[in-house]
Amino acid sequence: MKAFLACLLALCVVGALSLPSRPKKGERAHDSLPSSEEHHQGESNHNKNYDHDAFLGSDEAKQFEKLSPEESRERLRKMVPRVDEDHDGFVTEEELKNWVRYTQHRYVMQDVGRQWDSHDLDHDDRLTWQEYRNTTYGPLTDDDLLKPENAQYKKLFYRDQKRWGRADGNQDNSLTKEEYAAFLHPEEQEHMKSLVVDETLEDIDSDKDGKVSLAEYINDMYPATDHKEGEAEPDWVKTEKDQFGLYRDKNNDGFMDREEVQNWIIPPDYDHAEAEAKHLIYESDDDKDGKLTADEIVSKYDLFAGSQATDYGEALNRHEEF
Repeated sequence: MKAFLACLLALCVVGALSLPSRPKKGERAHDSLPSSEEHHQGESNHNKNYDHDAFLGSDEAKQFEKLSPEESRERLRKMVPRVDEDHDGFVTEEELKNWVRYTQHRYVMQDVGRQWDSHDLDHDDRLTWQEYRNTTYGPLTDDDLLKPENAQYKKLFYRDQKRWGRADGNQDNSLTKEEYAAFLHPEEQEHMKSLVVDETLEDIDSDKDGKVSLAEYINDMYPATDHKEGEAEPDWVKTEKDQFGLYRDKNNDGFMDREEVQNWIIPPDYDHAEAEAKHLIYESDDDKDGKLTADEIVSKYDLFAGSQATDYGEALNRHEEF
């Protein structure tokens, strides 16, 4: 049985990675972009990691930690003409907004492509539930799912199955690549967003009362197992508690109800690309003319890209991008 579970765990890695993360300290899930207030609360709490992902894309960003500051500046300067759509020597807010949207879409499609190739083994451009089940859960049978020792896999399995059904538009029990993109990144599709809320509540609402208390909210990010006796509560936990009252619990009843959870993980009427473009210009526009030169961008390379020097290592390291 131990060998079986070890094999199953390895097979489940791909499937587990397919599931979107909820917000954790130091993470920004695709379905949980911070509001402008949370993203930038003064320089001491400024989330530069967010800026790097937004400007460069998550995959490309991870490579910049391998670069020296000089290499970061050089690569960032080579990248500027791609953002400057009309090639007039300036990057406007609109051009920055378009670029951020492009990097987000590129990340989603690259992720879909990687995952698709690992599941569509017969290369027929359709992915059946059975194919996905075989490559993700391997020998796990329906009877195996009922065994207590497989409880964690049972939860993942039925969550995948429910999400699959929602993504399968024509209900033929197979997904096109476009439908698989909705399965993999449900936060990007309107018809999938309520499912993202369901999954978040399933994970965080430990007493299953249909709402999230402050204790449940914090426990999801800072579980009791992380506490060390006699150790002071980390500052970021105190910040999260403040944010719960300021940004999450809108009606101040001590809980996040379903609507408030949705507003948290999928903020309505919030264009993160526009907000990020405004923020990058505000932080980098030294002459306050409302647009950026290559020199202004490169001078704030740690904001746009980062490097070894900042421990934010996030940027383009693929020569074909230039």
